[in-house]
Amino acid sequence: MTCKAPHVTVVGGGLAGVEAAWQLAIRGFQVDLYEMRPLRSSPAHATNDLAELVCSNSLGADQPTSPAGILKEELRRLDSLIVRCAENTRVPAGRALAVDREGFAKLVTMEISSHPNIRLIREEMKTIPDGPCILATGPLMSGAVADAIRDMVGEEYLSFFDAAAPIVTLESVNEASSFRASRYGQGDDYVNCPLDRQEYEAFQRALAAAERVPLHEVDFRGETPREGEKTGKKQRYFEGCLPVEVMAERGLDTLRFGPMRPVGLTDPRTGREPYALVQLRRDNVEGTLYNLVGFQTNLRWGEQERVFRLIPALANAEFVRKGVMHRNTFVCAPRVLDPLLRPKRDGRTVRRDLFLAGQITGVEGYVESTASGLVAALHMAAVLSGRTEETMPAWPRETAIGSLLHYLATAEPGSFQPMNVNLGIFPPLPPQPGKKKKIAKQERSLLFAERSREALEAFLANQ
Repeated sequence: MTCKAPHVTVVGGGLAGVEAAWQLAIRGFQVDLYEMRPLRSSPAHATNDLAELVCSNSLGADQPTSPAGILKEELRRLDSLIVRCAENTRVPAGRALAVDREGFAKLVTMEISSHPNIRLIREEMKTIPDGPCILATGPLMSGAVADAIRDMVGEEYLSFFDAAAPIVTLESVNEASSFRASRYGQGDDYVNCPLDRQEYEAFQRALAAAERVPLHEVDFRGETPREGEKTGKKQRYFEGCLPVEVMAERGLDTLRFGPMRPVGLTDPRTGREPYALVQLRRDNVEGTLYNLVGFQTNLRWGEQERVFRLIPALANAEFVRKGVMHRNTFVCAPRVLDPLLRPKRDGRTVRRDLFLAGQITGVEGYVESTASGLVAALHMAAVLSGRTEETMPAWPRETAIGSLLHYLATAEPGSFQPMNVNLGIFPPLPPQPGKKKKIAKQERSLLFAERSREALEAFLANQ
């Protein structure tokens, strides 16, 4: 007599859901993969294929020493379907992994549809199903599932838009042009980047004139019109969360009375209050990443670097995450996800066999979403095999996957925003013997990549 393989439901046919279904299937689990298209579509999708790329055809940098490249190498080592299909449909894009968008989605759909352990079901899932389940519903999930998740984790911990400020590495901020202080002498938690009048006015003009990404109402307000419905409304923003470029348009001094106000701060170099300034606030436990406070923006990514580097202290800043303003449903991971990506409430895991994957977990980017789907599947497989959290080896912090999971677990809940992979979330390198000077960026990246590879191999050897 043989035992029937455990059965798992995966909701969502995007990158995370497809990767989760594949990883479970190749381990012998029976998978029902639910995808609501074509019965119900979303404003962002154009086809009915799985894993459709809706924003760009690029999956990011592919050089093995870049953060995104390190993550891809880990996914290759873990037999990722998404990365394999991307490599089989890649198009020239310099050092990035870009794909033929249509060919990629068709290949993924064919691989999933032809696997004997996967049943592709074209229906909308309107509830969270009983039994083992991975929710990978994406940033444009249906309202019914969003409501179910909100009821599970608490309404205050589910966000329907992503208004995030850029993040820079602390080491790339010019110390000579900045100072540490909190307002009115209340500590030194912030890094302050002052501007004089001439610098501020040049920055304000450049910001107001900079090129922006077209923003649709559905992207920001979190309301998807019904099929065929036109709202007739103009683009609009929440007044409490205005893009900095919109504030710059409203007048020369609007920013000086908003996120760039200098009150309560004294520049130790001059002994006076600056004319204007930008505050940087720590974004991770290690203190290697800082975000530009109040600088949510919808500028194109190249424009963000060009304009924000007009701030003297940020002239050579390394931007590890650009600012974004778009529709993105995600949970406050540090508050409502356990270490295995299962939802929790009041500190307790809600269900042992329910996992979240994709952008809803708080990861940002195609490959990061893929990684979260793979992680959720491996955790599900371990749980269904009888392992407990205590007996599962933790993903090594030295890996890109482990660093992403660590960020989700330890980020500041009050200002939590989705994050993509970058060296700032990796644990710092130990001191290098015989190295007195700062390590060059290329050599530093190589050390991160080598450490990641060794840690992943040791982790897999202990599975």
